[in-house]
Amino acid sequence: MQESKSRSHPTAWVVRYRVWVVAGWALTVLALAPRAARVDRFLAVAPPVGGEAVVVDAELAARFVSPFVNYVILIVGGGPQPVEPRGRALLDSILACVGRVPGVLRVRSYETPRDTLFFVPGHEATFVVVGLDGLRHTPEDVVLELRRATSALLPALSERFPSLTLRWTGRAALNADLRQASSADVSAAERRALPLTLLVLVAAFGTLLATLLPVASGALVITIALGLATLVGARWPLATLAQSFIAMIGLGLGIDYALLMVSRFRESLGAGLSPDAAACDAARTAGRTIMLSGAAVAVGFAALLAIPHSELKAAAVGGLLSAATAVLLSISLVPALLSWIGSGIDRGRLWPARWALRTRSAWHRWGRWIVRRPIQVLVAAGVPVVVLAWQGHRLRPGLPRGGEWLPSGIESATALRELEAMGRSGVVQTIHVLMQLPAGHDVLTRDGWAAVRRMRRWLVADQRIAAVHSFTSFAAVRPLSRLAFFTTPRSTWRPFLAEDRRSVLLHAVPAESADAVALVAFVERLRALDAERFTGLAGTRILVGGLPASRADYVKVVQGRFGSVVTLVLLGTFAALFVGLRSVLVPVKAIALNLLAVGSGFGAVVLAFQDGWGLGVFGLREPVDRVFLVLPTIVFCTVFGLSMDYEVFLVTRVAEAARNATNDSTAVVEGLANTGPVITSAAAIMVAVFGAFMLGDFLLIKMLGLALAVAVFADATFVRSAVGPALLTLAGRWNWWPGRTPP
Repeated sequence: MQESKSRSHPTAWVVRYRVWVVAGWALTVLALAPRAARVDRFLAVAPPVGGEAVVVDAELAARFVSPFVNYVILIVGGGPQPVEPRGRALLDSILACVGRVPGVLRVRSYETPRDTLFFVPGHEATFVVVGLDGLRHTPEDVVLELRRATSALLPALSERFPSLTLRWTGRAALNADLRQASSADVSAAERRALPLTLLVLVAAFGTLLATLLPVASGALVITIALGLATLVGARWPLATLAQSFIAMIGLGLGIDYALLMVSRFRESLGAGLSPDAAACDAARTAGRTIMLSGAAVAVGFAALLAIPHSELKAAAVGGLLSAATAVLLSISLVPALLSWIGSGIDRGRLWPARWALRTRSAWHRWGRWIVRRPIQVLVAAGVPVVVLAWQGHRLRPGLPRGGEWLPSGIESATALRELEAMGRSGVVQTIHVLMQLPAGHDVLTRDGWAAVRRMRRWLVADQRIAAVHSFTSFAAVRPLSRLAFFTTPRSTWRPFLAEDRRSVLLHAVPAESADAVALVAFVERLRALDAERFTGLAGTRILVGGLPASRADYVKVVQGRFGSVVTLVLLGTFAALFVGLRSVLVPVKAIALNLLAVGSGFGAVVLAFQDGWGLGVFGLREPVDRVFLVLPTIVFCTVFGLSMDYEVFLVTRVAEAARNATNDSTAVVEGLANTGPVITSAAAIMVAVFGAFMLGDFLLIKMLGLALAVAVFADATFVRSAVGPALLTLAGRWNWWPGRTPP
């Protein structure tokens, strides 16, 4: 009866046409694997998604002839100072080398025009600002050529200056380094996670083949999802966070869903079904659970798309691609392979099968304990999680101060710290102030000239600004007058004036004491100015760009959107579970328990990173004052989806048992006994994967790894293995209301 039911179900096609299923997936992997291996080339560190800073960048590129709209900085360390003859000779050699690289527009250093900005007494270092052609070349490609050129030059120069170092930094250099570092970080995390994952699977199945199949599934999910990400990234720019998310979520879900399918297949084989019928039965029962779970995961990641920010979009796309691939692969390729493998799934047994029976018996005993004492279990298991989750109310999202979030080993980060030691890091964070005068007023009119001078004085007066460069001050020791303007070479003022002379650019170089938070506040104050009232000219606009302005746009976009994302996730999750389970109480209970798991992840981040518990584990010297602004949103959406996996695993088996059990308590015991080992193993795999990423070099990924690992651990142990069954026991038949029977 069971065998004929399984063979007649629509999911039986994966067994009937297994040759085509396997061939189709093999062709997919062959097509996407080469692209997946080059995924870092298709991703950017933080591609723009709008905002005023992006508008300013476009205006500068289109309307200003400035060689320094896109620029990088070369730190020359360990050599003689540029005021010495030997130092000038060294600088001349470097400038000649750099100037020959295609894509370099202009170079500024102490030699041109003997600016004291480039010379710091007491420091055996100087720096060179290199303007890049961002229209005909990709800045990051030019950086690679510049590094090749200086690397080739360094050995010859080191013969005369043994301590000489040449290091590049700046936005393009940081982007190139962070992209490569992110790829290396992901690979290292995968190498750390796989051995732990194998141990968990060996403990779960006890046989070699049953262990290797979920691992292979996880690897395939990562490969296919990364390949798909390159296709998305080619048309829709994605941040490098997509790669980390695909590795984390793809490996975890790919293994978890395959683990569930293999477990159900072995259970069906044990019930006496043939291999083909067992594979069909697994595809029918576990497949329904996997699809419902995947829908819940997708709801969480899809909600991230509601916030137009590059990192959140990358996390959303990475999570959606991983979840979709894991679901499709688990309900098609895995049962197709299982039907071929058959009883061979138990070959290569590493320990006696009776050990698995003992594990199931232990879960039966635990389930009976819960249904006899649901209140005591609820209190004993719930209180520790509530205490940890309560710490989450102290979470401080924002911009972490200092540069600890940069990986210490990358060249551009080292060069940036050298620039900070020179007291010149403000060069990297120059603020571009674009003043657009109304029609009938250009800078040579009295009112237009006065407006620009007033803007410059306002900028200089702020303690967060060290210097301001504009066409009125750049070319002469004394401020340029309107009369002298006509005798000034065009090349001097054209970088600061558009052709119509109504758009004026001012470069504000931040003071060394101004950190990222202070500069964001400055940008917000500048943008809050009433441009018309400030200049006295109706129709005047003031736009702000540069790195601090990009950060201000980031804060504006992300801040205040968390509540709307939470609402979307809660409504979407409730709808998915209500449709899948045809129950009201179960979705409400699931949402409440998921919120508890999310809170535990937030609490762990507060204790570890803000309070400083165990900082040495994460390679930090001191606590952070704030966590990244995107962290709460990403953690909430990810944990909500992943935690729903275990809820779906548990409730679907309880519902299945309730259709045949004499009472609801028996159904809870059977459901817990059937899913307890799977949920524990799946969670252990997730914790291993997230823990591996927690030990990487990127601070954001460390925080995400800890939050996700703790949330999943708390969810699988205290919540789904104790609190959840206790609540199901207390609710009884009300679990399935408004229906009379379980779905």
